[in-house]
Formats: sequence, C-alpha cells, structure tokens
Amino acid sequence: MIQHSFQVSYNEYSSVEELSDSDKLLAEKAREACKSAYAPYSRFHVGAALKLENGVVITGNNQENSAYPSGLCAERVAVFAASSQYPGVAIESIAIIASTEVFKLSQPITPCGSCRQVLAEYEHLAGKPIRTLLIGNNGSVWIIEGVNQLLPMMFEGAQLKKS
Repeated sequence: MIQHSFQVSYNEYSSVEELSDSDKLLAEKAREACKSAYAPYSRFHVGAALKLENGVVITGNNQENSAYPSGLCAERVAVFAASSQYPGVAIESIAIIASTEVFKLSQPITPCGSCRQVLAEYEHLAGKPIRTLLIGNNGSVWIIEGVNQLLPMMFEGAQLKKS
C-alpha cells in the first residue's frame, strides 16, 4: 500500500483593507452582486465577481427556483456568463461572498463541489491558476492561489475521450 496525501494552503487576511486595490474592487463587486441574489427560499445570498485576463469584471449571484435543482450558484453564473461573452479569455481571479439573516456566518464560505469542478475545468483550459478570494462577513479574507487547492483530484474531460 502507498499512502498519498494532499496539503491545502491559503493566505488569511483580517480585512479587505489589507488587499490590493484590484482585489478590493473585486470584493466590492462580489458584495454588490450578493445583494441582488435571488434566494427567496434559502435566504442564503451569494455573490461572485471574476476578473478576466483582459481586465473585464463579470459578476454573478445565486439564482434559486422553487424546483430546487433548477437554480444555479453565483460562481457558475459568473463563469458561464464570462465564457459566453468572452470565449477563450482566461479568468485571473474570482471573489466570493455570502450573507444570510437565517444564521451566523463565522468564516468565509467556500464554493460547492459543482462550482469547484467548473472553476477547475476553466483553470485547466487556461493553463494557469485562478486566484480565489473568499470574503467573510466578519472581515476575514482567505486567498487561495489556484482551484487545484480546492479540488486537487478534479475530474478531467480527457477521461471522457476515446483513444
């Protein structure tokens, strides 16, 4: 038997104020997007803002539906909008924030498994890491340098191709 392990690393900041101006802007865009999320059922609002290689910022927020599987997370809304509007342009970074009145969020939220897979595929397509900023309501910010830190054993499309 061979045992393997993964190590996840990220940087934690105590405040958005510690970030670069570019990251602060991305965080603010995510916060704005969070405010207009359509989440009447869960009351869990999520906003995402991503910066493309060409400097364009695209936002998204979660969109719920009474038929729950029909909704979509903020991260995928933003990524799919970016890919649709700017095909082939790499994503440099994404900021994600959540808010709710239902319970206390004590730390930044992380993307769900489906969003991690989507982000990982776009990271793989671009051939470079997507910097991920997870912003907490308590002020803390976690920065992960690449989605592979969130999903180290991603499912890759190459596994679907016949040889």
